[in-house]
Amino acid sequence: MDTSAQTKPAASAHAAHAQPMATEPALDISATASPAVAIAEHFGTALAAGDLKTVEALLAPEVLILETGGAERSRAEYMSHHAISDAKFLKGSHHQLKRRIARSAGDLAWIGSESELHASKDGKPVTLLSTETMVLRKTGADWRIVHIHWSSRPKKAK
Repeated sequence: MDTSAQTKPAASAHAAHAQPMATEPALDISATASPAVAIAEHFGTALAAGDLKTVEALLAPEVLILETGGAERSRAEYMSHHAISDAKFLKGSHHQLKRRIARSAGDLAWIGSESELHASKDGKPVTLLSTETMVLRKTGADWRIVHIHWSSRPKKAK
């Protein structure tokens, strides 16, 4: 009896088990919310790349952005102040999505995300646990971000 066929799966399973695997994020995204999630992802990519023209285009004029106890009550206010410092901070960071849930009803969608941000602050490495809630509204064929709430805290060492 040829046992090589029996040992190969076990050997390859062991080899795969021995290598560290990237943790996939836990995603719970309804099919109807997927287009809104694509806009939220595009926004995050544009902000991290410093593409402020795209960031501005994806925000509704009346967007409300809450972060660290503060509020920016319009796209113009965010773009003239905080967007620049957010882009600068995120430019050299590594974003690791851990969990995301998204739902939509009619012309509104909401997205809740939990992530780790690996960045540098004042020349020192920092890992932040970050949560983000976005609400998007569909006008015609386009989804635009009408609300963002960001909250982050340093990750505790184990």
